Amino acid sequence: MASTIHGADGAATELILKTIAPRATQHLLVRARLSADEARLRNLQVALVQAPAGYGKTSLLTQWRREHLARGVAVAWLSVDERDDARRLLLGLVHAVRAGCARPTFGRLVLSGAAASSRELEGITAWLAEVAQLSINVVLIVDEADRLPAGGSAALSYLLHNAPQNLRVAVSARRGLDDAAGDLLAYGAGELIGPELLRFRLDEAIALISERFGARVDADVSAQLFELSDGWPLGFQLALAAMARADDPREAAQALSADRGGLRHHLVGALIAKLSAEDNAFLTRISVVDRLHPQLCVALTGDDEALERLARLVRDTPVFIASEDSAWCRLHVLVRDVLRGRLADLPEAERAALHSRASAWLAAQGMLGEAARHAHAAGQHQAAYDLAERCLHDAVKEGNLAAVLDWLELLPEAELERRPRLRLAAAWVLALGERHPEAERQVEHVLADPAAGTELRYECAMILSAAAYYADNTDRFVTLLEPWLDTVPSATSWLAQIHANRRSALAILQGEPAQARRYQQLAPRRESATGLGYVKRWGDHTIGLSYLLEGQPSLAEAVLMPALASAEADLGRRHPLTCMFAAMCAAVCYETDRVEQAAALLANRLDVLERGGTPEMVTLAYRTAAQIAAVQGVEHRALDLLEALHAMGVGRRLPRLCIVSLAEQVRLHAGRYRTQTCEALVQRIDEIVAHEAARHGPLWLRPVAMLQALSHAYASVAARRWPESLDALAVALEQANAMKLGRYRIEIMVLQAFALEQTGAQGRPLLLEAMNLAHAYGLTRTLADAHPGSADWMRRVGEEAADAGQPIHAMPAPRVVPIPARPASGAPRAVPSVVLTPKEREILELLARNLSNKEIALAMSVGEETVKWHLKNLFDKLDASSRKHAVRRALVLGLLEAAQ
Repeated sequence: MASTIHGADGAATELILKTIAPRATQHLLVRARLSADEARLRNLQVALVQAPAGYGKTSLLTQWRREHLARGVAVAWLSVDERDDARRLLLGLVHAVRAGCARPTFGRLVLSGAAASSRELEGITAWLAEVAQLSINVVLIVDEADRLPAGGSAALSYLLHNAPQNLRVAVSARRGLDDAAGDLLAYGAGELIGPELLRFRLDEAIALISERFGARVDADVSAQLFELSDGWPLGFQLALAAMARADDPREAAQALSADRGGLRHHLVGALIAKLSAEDNAFLTRISVVDRLHPQLCVALTGDDEALERLARLVRDTPVFIASEDSAWCRLHVLVRDVLRGRLADLPEAERAALHSRASAWLAAQGMLGEAARHAHAAGQHQAAYDLAERCLHDAVKEGNLAAVLDWLELLPEAELERRPRLRLAAAWVLALGERHPEAERQVEHVLADPAAGTELRYECAMILSAAAYYADNTDRFVTLLEPWLDTVPSATSWLAQIHANRRSALAILQGEPAQARRYQQLAPRRESATGLGYVKRWGDHTIGLSYLLEGQPSLAEAVLMPALASAEADLGRRHPLTCMFAAMCAAVCYETDRVEQAAALLANRLDVLERGGTPEMVTLAYRTAAQIAAVQGVEHRALDLLEALHAMGVGRRLPRLCIVSLAEQVRLHAGRYRTQTCEALVQRIDEIVAHEAARHGPLWLRPVAMLQALSHAYASVAARRWPESLDALAVALEQANAMKLGRYRIEIMVLQAFALEQTGAQGRPLLLEAMNLAHAYGLTRTLADAHPGSADWMRRVGEEAADAGQPIHAMPAPRVVPIPARPASGAPRAVPSVVLTPKEREILELLARNLSNKEIALAMSVGEETVKWHLKNLFDKLDASSRKHAVRRALVLGLLEAAQ
């Protein structure tokens, strides 16, 4: 095989395969946010894709190639390797342009001039000059650039810095691009796509699974796989492959999530099977910790070569998630769990030693929570309790609730007696969930100390009020809070934000959402303080909830979407507060008719909300999930979700959950005029309210009374008892106005207008007002969901107004956009391209259908000689020797799309 420029035309056959792009996989996910036409990439001359193995770099380049080809841009592809020094790289570049641009004579002078020159970069300069003289725009894609030797890397860097205006370059590599083109990135001439951008997002994971398995795998299972793979493209593809081989893909996905049947070991084993015994032993031992640092690996293994070994494994194996701006990294969840299974097989003494070393190193770095956990695993219990006492109260401020709950299971009661700060941390976490009585018992132990000061008693009051709030005992929440309303903590204390949060929650309960936002504005934000992000996020939660209750989804979204993204990054996708943000964001998306986005936001989160969400968020999430199912035409699923909410209310002794469930069921059945079902449900609501009225105060009863009246109104609508419905709606409207519940107010107005119209009264003015208010606030689904009859009436009113030339501010009819079906099978289609003329593309399509010259001439209404002339040009451009060869070459070059 030749490796020199001289005689390249005859000896460079080995490079031909390197200029052919890899075949796109059948289920390649087109990622819109990373599209070549996306805003940040559209006008860039240089795009760099840099990430470890397994992140889908080549897949992204393949997507870009197809997108450029679809717009008629010529694309030259080149895969490089360790042999491609500057001269060999030049030869590859020449052949890439010849193949991708159908220019078989391109570069003859370049190669001869480079062969005669002793300067390696002169050939690259000549290549750039000839590209600049082409009459077309060219995209050059270079894959696996990290494999280039020093000379090839220098030549590629020179090319990137001197590319003419008609040349765009995309390069992928595992490392080194940020150094080679750092100045281009700094001046905005290039963009670096790193691991964080390449990782799948949940909507992409759901789209990929839905495209491949359809309705057989729902969004919840898709979300579980997404969390299991941590967005790692290779891990996700491995999971999909395992599902595709199974008879029941849903069962296979659940088995993978639960690690049943050794499926994870089978998948991960293939990734690390070729590693040496030393590398496998190294990975097994460092898997003892969650996060990895080079020096921590040295401390764990006692191996001076650990630094180099870790760097090599991060670079060469697709099992790590590396930080772009830090020395820290971590093993992928799938891989780490399998390695920890192997770690469990090591002798107990060796495992204890590993935990001990990890604890010592982490404690020295100030990472006390992780150090305490490893100390306990090493059997150093007293040291672990000392470390836990120093960090767990701060863990509450940071929202690390799971860590505190884990310690609560490990700590003996005697240690809690000796360490009141640990008991205080435990009380906080127990209050923020469903274990309210336990939280109260912990607080009683703390307050039993006669030395407890005012600040400690204030904190205990905040804990008890949180427990009452989570227990949906709103009147007790107010009773516990009122004595401390004037006791404002110091602005430097974390309790100052807690105080603002409590006052905001009280204002919402009292029907003053604007006042709730004002308390947050007046709170000392202390932006420079560290470790208080969790309590500040509760302020964002309150602001978002206040807007949502007022029926202002756009304003709510402006607060909640950034808060959700921040919480997911810092706390995790399944943290209770993150899930509460997601529930509100889902309600916003549903209300603005982004139904599929709403479903994705709730996927695999309802179980977390059951255990750690406030009653308001639990009811919001379940009601939104049921509404989504109803809109998607799965009414039985909607009713099942509402029954699950009712069962939860019974099990946790939260009667308001039962009432919300029954009220929503009444609304669904009323839309189908199911009179007897609605009457039975309303009777159950009345019984619950009668039973609970004596046990709750006015703040709890007011929203319940509104739902009760609204349910009676819907039942009357189902029975077509219009006067009765108007009486019930008047009661519900009074309550909604008192609590400033804007969405419910508009829903009630629509129903009132509909009922008035049915009685022969003038309901149209009230309907127009409701429609205009809904338009102003962006409440699309409120109009559509109030009642199918009123929705039909609104459409007629809107059409009549439009016909009369008096358009009103009616919202467009909401629709759910289905997943587009695959294109039907048919003949191959020529891709628009500047490489081929329109006539040549037409002839190419007819060639692909096996038509003769005479048949092509008849189809195009031209003479046979004209067809022969175009065929000759087509063969020259494609470097083809026959009709079949021309079709195959066009398929390979992406100039022809095969039929599905």
